[in-house]
Amino acid sequence: ASCISLCVFLIISFFLPPPQPALETTEIDVDGGIDQDIFDINEALGLDLFEGDIKLDGMQERNSIIGDNYRWPHVIPYVLDDSLEMNAKGLILKAFEQYRLKTCIDFKPWEGEKNYISVFKGSGCWSSVGNRQEGLQQLSIGTNCDKIGTIQHEFLHALGFWHEQSRSDRDDYVSIVWDRIQPGKDHNFKKYDDKTSDSLNVPYDYTSVMHYSQNAFRNGTEPTIITNIPDFMDVIGQRMDFSDYDLQKLNRLYNCSSSLSFMDTCSFELENICGMIQSSDDNSDWQRLSQVPAGPNTDHTNMGDCEDSGYFMHFNTSAEAKGSTAVLESRILYPKRGFQCLQFYFYNSGHESDHLYVWVREYTSAHPNGTLRLIEEIKGSPATYWQLHHVSLNVTSKFRVVFQGMRGSGLSNGGLSIDDINLSETQCPHHVWHIRNFTHLLNTSPVGTAGRIYSPPFYSSKGYAFQVSLYVNGTTNNPLNLAMYLHLISGANDDQLQWPCPWQQGTMILLDQHPDIRQRMSNQRSITTDPLKLSDSSSAYFWDRPDKVGSIASFPNGTTFMRGPGSGTSTFLTHQRLRSRNFIKDDGVYILLTMEDISHLLSTQPATRPTATITPTEKPEPELPNSCLDNPCENDGVCVIVDRAPVCRCPAGDNWWYMGKRCERKGSTQENTIIAVSSTISVFVVMLIVTITTAVCLKKKYSQGEENGESRTLEE
Repeated sequence: ASCISLCVFLIISFFLPPPQPALETTEIDVDGGIDQDIFDINEALGLDLFEGDIKLDGMQERNSIIGDNYRWPHVIPYVLDDSLEMNAKGLILKAFEQYRLKTCIDFKPWEGEKNYISVFKGSGCWSSVGNRQEGLQQLSIGTNCDKIGTIQHEFLHALGFWHEQSRSDRDDYVSIVWDRIQPGKDHNFKKYDDKTSDSLNVPYDYTSVMHYSQNAFRNGTEPTIITNIPDFMDVIGQRMDFSDYDLQKLNRLYNCSSSLSFMDTCSFELENICGMIQSSDDNSDWQRLSQVPAGPNTDHTNMGDCEDSGYFMHFNTSAEAKGSTAVLESRILYPKRGFQCLQFYFYNSGHESDHLYVWVREYTSAHPNGTLRLIEEIKGSPATYWQLHHVSLNVTSKFRVVFQGMRGSGLSNGGLSIDDINLSETQCPHHVWHIRNFTHLLNTSPVGTAGRIYSPPFYSSKGYAFQVSLYVNGTTNNPLNLAMYLHLISGANDDQLQWPCPWQQGTMILLDQHPDIRQRMSNQRSITTDPLKLSDSSSAYFWDRPDKVGSIASFPNGTTFMRGPGSGTSTFLTHQRLRSRNFIKDDGVYILLTMEDISHLLSTQPATRPTATITPTEKPEPELPNSCLDNPCENDGVCVIVDRAPVCRCPAGDNWWYMGKRCERKGSTQENTIIAVSSTISVFVVMLIVTITTAVCLKKKYSQGEENGESRTLEE
């Protein structure tokens, strides 16, 4: 009997899952749950810098904007010091991409140039102003300075800009409350005269990323800066992104006539439809309309808020026969980098069999009239709202983007519509989380975990499964804020992956849905998985396998999985700033998600350098990455270039996903459910067999006992 019990125990133990951790998911704030501005960080460190974050040399006066000697070349050499945190390194490169997208300023790894910027992890966040012509020029991105707006701010100092509220005309726009300023800090609020600093004929900018916040250097709880227009009190001090006037000043100072990686934008407000052309090789045309009876009722640009404006392009499939097409082509475009991201909004009021195809027409010396290459097919059921789409391109010769609408076989009452097109030589986000009815969520979600929602599951390019949690009305410690955290979750590839998860940088962007990508002020935070980071409450690695350090969670369909601890911030964005831009549009928000491997930033950039130079840590960025000449990706996977090598971005939905090097394998929550049910049935069958076997053995033994007893009786 003991032997049988042991066998039963071993068999059951083999099939049953291991003991599970507690149900509550741990979440930590990378910034301690405190929304610290640059000046708060530096003040807490006891730094006494000019205007809070400016390093002055002995001879420097406030004249950096006036005089060509203080300008950098349009391509600025830089090095990233070994001391920098990995998350900061990745964010600095993202900040450079914003400069390329919106200005003519570029950055390149230092190769022995006389003057260059050395970015390192010093005490706090600070920079000198302008090109000091001193060779190595330091710029510090210290602890808690790893936010893209902070990095943009410090590099604007290096490019030659002082703080906005120091302008000679500032008293016309803000009032400084001198008796609320900390003793000895009055000098931080002095203004320049127009002989030593130039505002470049740009109006005063409350929204500048270079403006102090209302509480800068305050002594007490009252603001030190009061805007003369009260509506801007909660606007000053933003650290999300460049403002329009920031860009105007920078582009004027450096004589920029265009930006580097921007290619085209179109909201179809003008009758020339941005130089796009209708093809003669189709059956129908796209029409420029402001509304369609079956939808959309408004364009996406203005959402019906402006009279006599608000147009989009529409292909009426209800009036066409099956197989009819309408083709709309962009003007000819000239790529420089070999990779592009096409972004647009799409509305389907037709039938699910109506399809939109995105092509590129490429012109080469061998094919001067152009050859068509299909990039992506967009299909799906009709919806009553605009949907954001991203399409990765990899074009190296001059080209056109081609939108082809095709009438399907089903009954259509409307058609296909597109609006707010943007094309740039940047990388597309890997995933998009669209949250609809967001106003209702804001009005009804409780504070804290009861108001927390989770994204669908996503996979990184390396195969790690992850998820994002969003507190709509904030945590209990920080209400009236959006809070956002990144979690690793159990996935199909976990047995083949490296654990703890090493150096994957997850970026969460709340999209400002302005129609022109150059004028967007999106808000973002990045989290990097340090494989050596330990959990605060135990000796376990924070980014270890979710089934080791996580807790049980379930998808909406009831399928269970393991969710690892989360890392992020409870001060992602205040509700005031949430309403200050086009974050909420068509009553929805978009969160763009990317998780990419940045382990290459651990290595040192090789170069010949003087002894005074700080060792750089980043591999040189190629001017022209290799292209995906033959798309190796299966199942509609998109090939993109990462570190000069082709990588497949696999498609994923709410309850399905493709995985593998070529997106060759499909996973789904249904499959996981089947596996779970099969395991349960297997356990039941094994236990049934064990039970029957035990019963038979016991019965046989009992029967033998009775026979022996009868024999003894007869003998007696």
